[in-house]
Amino acid sequence: MPITPPSRPGVEVIHIPTARPPAEVDVLIVGAGPSGLGAALELRRHGVDVAVVDAATQATLARAGAFGHSARTVEFFRQWGVVDRIRKEWTFPPEWNHGTLLLTSLAGHELAGSTHRDFAGARLAPGSFEQGIRRPQTVLQKVFLQHLAEQRVTVAGGWRVVGLAEGPGGVDVRVRAEGGTEHRSIRARYVIGADGSRSTVRSLAAIARSGEYATERHFRVVVRTHGDPFDAAGRFPSATNIIVNNTYTGFLAALNQTDWRIHVGPFALTHQPTDEEFLAVGRSAFGSDVELEVLTATPFFRSTRIADAFRKGPVLLVGDAAHVRTPGGNLGEGFGDVFNLGWKLAAVLQGTAGDALLDTYDQERRPHNERVAAHALESSRAGQARWEEIRRIGVPDDADGSPDAVARRRRIGAILSAGGEHATGVTFDERYDRSSAIWYEAGRRAADETWDPHRYRPSGRAGHRAPNGHIDPYGDTLYDRLGSHVTLLVLTQDAAIVPAFRAAAARRGIPLDVVHLADRTARELYGVDYALVRPDHHVAWSGDANGDAGGGLDAGAVLDRVYGRTGVGAQPRDALETAAVAI
Repeated sequence: MPITPPSRPGVEVIHIPTARPPAEVDVLIVGAGPSGLGAALELRRHGVDVAVVDAATQATLARAGAFGHSARTVEFFRQWGVVDRIRKEWTFPPEWNHGTLLLTSLAGHELAGSTHRDFAGARLAPGSFEQGIRRPQTVLQKVFLQHLAEQRVTVAGGWRVVGLAEGPGGVDVRVRAEGGTEHRSIRARYVIGADGSRSTVRSLAAIARSGEYATERHFRVVVRTHGDPFDAAGRFPSATNIIVNNTYTGFLAALNQTDWRIHVGPFALTHQPTDEEFLAVGRSAFGSDVELEVLTATPFFRSTRIADAFRKGPVLLVGDAAHVRTPGGNLGEGFGDVFNLGWKLAAVLQGTAGDALLDTYDQERRPHNERVAAHALESSRAGQARWEEIRRIGVPDDADGSPDAVARRRRIGAILSAGGEHATGVTFDERYDRSSAIWYEAGRRAADETWDPHRYRPSGRAGHRAPNGHIDPYGDTLYDRLGSHVTLLVLTQDAAIVPAFRAAAARRGIPLDVVHLADRTARELYGVDYALVRPDHHVAWSGDANGDAGGGLDAGAVLDRVYGRTGVGAQPRDALETAAVAI
């Protein structure tokens, strides 16, 4: 099976346009990585005037970070209209994807596997009508840049932010041309820092971070194969693997048809490994004498650092600028940030929401990221404990076919499978239970199940991600129907509350969509007759025809709360409790 050149050379290097940034814009995004460009897509979806600047002028596949994107992230992609483009930009043949296999080496024995493809039927993630996707982040950047160019959004590479000065009604952002002396000033009403873990925006805004510093470091190493690594394997390639043997435990993942990524470490913070150290690990991962060449080695740290605030006045942080943790899922959380923030910024800029709505970005996303970070740390420790148990057993040599070796591999596979529970709660249970813009019904929040990283049960309760489902016989889903406005979902034949909501929304200049879905299954899934669903798919209020919604409900008070407007209506006392929520 001869290796051929990469099938999609257009994503080996992504060029960021070298345009001149505008003198004035409503929202300036600093950072042209996937989170920053995703923020621009989300804001344009809501009609916001936006521009992007970045010190870099290119991004390379060899230094790409995230590759796997959850079904929840694909829901965002579909809302932005880019999911089909992303799927077409594969960098290695998609048939190489078998899920994540656990192998003794690429040429060795399969110990366990999290998923396997099924040619006869689609495998949908629990709780979603989407499938996850595996594409490097350079593919995302390429597609996002194309989509933004079609919308005439300025993306200007080669400009480094060197100063922020807050003034009445906005921020003056000072940028300097990379490699030159030219300075420009950009006046923005809001600035989004999407400029990575070493965020200049966060530093200039004097936003501190909390968490543990790493005591050691790891490396993402990209190696290029010369020759065919699959001759020794004797089977078709698997693109995503976790290798477990006596020399190496970690990822072996394809970037394209010649280049692969491995994770190497830990090392002391002061130690700089040599290429030969990296190559020794690579040869162990491949399990063959294939010739390897080191292309890049990028350090990363197993630590959690979360900004003490995701908002400070007109400055907001998303993605790695707001939170970093043990690798795995960070980019998806960044997309979750921008999907939460986009409609809120748009509503404030358009005058339908109060400034307090932006405070709920921090109230909602920071607790969620704290939960996810706590799970990631616990998962990392559990994984280390499993590896120590496996090391005591000892991984047989690939060439050992004895009954003892077979039995030990079976035992090791069982240990690994026991730790392979899918974290559906991390992916889908983005519950917002501390938000001043959610109308929590009396007693409902107290009745919530404790958040569990491995459990997700669709719920129509306020603060939860709205359950999705088919709304017609032709495949359309509720999420296809939701747009950039809040939507009143009517799950009963009793539509008496609709005029009150329409009138209250009209008085406030709030666009309101109404979806009539008197469907028994939908009603059972939501557990209520009515739900007010935000553009980020979260339930902001829900109620029953025989409760407050059927009698003294003040629709205006609900909308005032959901939009952070002054003079918000009163809620039941239970809804306003501020006791800590278990994470």
